[in-house]
Amino acid sequence: MTQTAPLPGATPDAPSPAPAPRPVGRVHRAWSVAAVTFVTIIGAAAFASLPGLLLDPLHKEFDWSRGTIGFAVSVNLALYGLTAPFAAALMDRYGIRRVVVAALLVISGGTAATVWMTASWQLVLFWGVLVGLGSGSMALAFAATVTNRWFAARRGLVTGILTAAGASGQLVFLPLLAWLVEHHGWRPAAVTVALAALAVVPFVWLLLRDHPADVGLAPYGGEYAPKPAPVPGAARRTLTVLFKAARTGPFWLLAGTFAICGASTNGLVKTHFVPAAHDHGMPVTAAAGLLAVIGVFDVIGTVASGWFTDRFEPRRLLAVYYALRGVSLLFLPMLLAPSVHPPMVFFIVFYGLDWVATVPPTIALCRERYGEDSAIVFGWVLASHQVGAALVAFLAGLSRDAFGSYDPVWYASGALCAVAALMAMVIRRRREPVGPVTAAAAA
Repeated sequence: MTQTAPLPGATPDAPSPAPAPRPVGRVHRAWSVAAVTFVTIIGAAAFASLPGLLLDPLHKEFDWSRGTIGFAVSVNLALYGLTAPFAAALMDRYGIRRVVVAALLVISGGTAATVWMTASWQLVLFWGVLVGLGSGSMALAFAATVTNRWFAARRGLVTGILTAAGASGQLVFLPLLAWLVEHHGWRPAAVTVALAALAVVPFVWLLLRDHPADVGLAPYGGEYAPKPAPVPGAARRTLTVLFKAARTGPFWLLAGTFAICGASTNGLVKTHFVPAAHDHGMPVTAAAGLLAVIGVFDVIGTVASGWFTDRFEPRRLLAVYYALRGVSLLFLPMLLAPSVHPPMVFFIVFYGLDWVATVPPTIALCRERYGEDSAIVFGWVLASHQVGAALVAFLAGLSRDAFGSYDPVWYASGALCAVAALMAMVIRRRREPVGPVTAAAAA
């Protein structure tokens, strides 16, 4: 494997075509970029820990229904997903650093503004719209773009590590935020989230680089290539990729399975597990601690899934993951109790290992089918993930208001996971080399 260094006079946008070899034994810069990306996602992940903790405090303080609060969360989740494919295209146009810094500032501002809200529409605007747009630009398309640009080898492993960063953020922040909400109210927790997003900005601006050619290097495990020119028309390109991909069956299968993934994780467990456990008499801090434990095992499961994705057929992995998740959700209503007991701990460990293990094989299938446009295609697949999450976040709140229980939603989600397992097995592999979707469309 060779590395590159720019010749005198070369610029980051036009690196030398004749790079010098990298000194033997030096750690490739791609790993430091991956580390910065990991820390960035951890810092931004704090906002994802809050919705489940805010349901009861906002309901008590403002007398807003759980359906109303769930609607704000659903707007956040939907915009998170719908923004992702456009963010991937904007990164091709303006660079990763600029897009991510802007996203972090929007997240910080939107979260801080909730401290002064007095009406439910302000929750929808600040938390739903602003944080949704900012977090969408920090979505998994960010991890996919970094992986595609900086790594030719170990992509599955790196994808797993970066995906696990979100769970690590949950692990770091959730117990702290739960303690703040319990002892000092929800406003100090919101300020903490805003400061965490803001604190990551200097790391991104100073340490993250858009492309290996910016520092005269080849991707890890690959050949040197000049930095491509900025791609104009980000919105047009994003929609062109969508229209072309939408003509293929695998896109709809991937989008459908990932919608169920979002419904059964972010929409249901992340948003409603804490209030559901509290309904059964469990303290909020104890329920939040269980979610944090899910984050611990999510890291293990997602990194392992990335390792498996480099070695096994991704669609079979997806089928196994969804089937196991569905079974676990069917048992959950029988496990909720006032205190933490061994069967609940087993569920938390089991579910945690499966939480976002679906991401590395899904990204691998997008890369296999859609080539250089795979990050944008995955952005649209992620949009379906968040739409599914948004629908269930809202519907689960309505179910709780109407029936006084979350049980029907747990059972429905388990059945949907079984459908996702079957859908994953229908996805056909594409063995021939694939070029950009946009190039195919232009031809």
